[in-house]
Amino acid sequence: MVASSGGRIMESSSGRSNLSSTKTERKVREKNRRNQMKTLYSKLNSLFPNKESMEKQPLPDQIDEAISYIKSLEEKLENTKEKKESLTSATSKSPKLKIQETCSALEIVFTIGLDDQFLFYEIISILHEEGVEVVSANSQALGDSIFHVVHAQMKESADGLGAARVTGRVNRLINGSTSEIELDSELWDFVIHPETILKF
Repeated sequence: MVASSGGRIMESSSGRSNLSSTKTERKVREKNRRNQMKTLYSKLNSLFPNKESMEKQPLPDQIDEAISYIKSLEEKLENTKEKKESLTSATSKSPKLKIQETCSALEIVFTIGLDDQFLFYEIISILHEEGVEVVSANSQALGDSIFHVVHAQMKESADGLGAARVTGRVNRLINGSTSEIELDSELWDFVIHPETILKF
């Protein structure tokens, strides 16, 4: 509140007090804001491996360093995800084989990737070369792989090693060795639809 006296404007003591109080409140708020920012910067720096060197830098440099570090972590995470997806995809597409022999009957169960469909025809070719009669062949798409079941009838061989020879050749074709790879149990429970059966 101001009063006029003799042409002069005089400020009341209450006005000066209000102005002083406002300035004090602003200073307190600014101090609290700075303390809060300092605490937040300290928490941010504590997340980085080079905490000590970060705290010695000016605040703008600390922010730049934090941005660069976070971006590098994002790139590493993305690369890790891509590697995981690549490995998972490679695993799901890798050929799997199971051969069962009962007397003269032969059952060949295998999964191959969409790009490895030629392996199916190679197996059929091997069976024909070995004089094995293919009774039926079932096929079913499973995502990016194809599930095959081949039933065949063995003929008696002169050396009695017909089944072993066929098994060895098919294993070498699919796995590159004579070791047998078991299919996952869920694949054995998979139901082949009648329309996918190929008769020979």
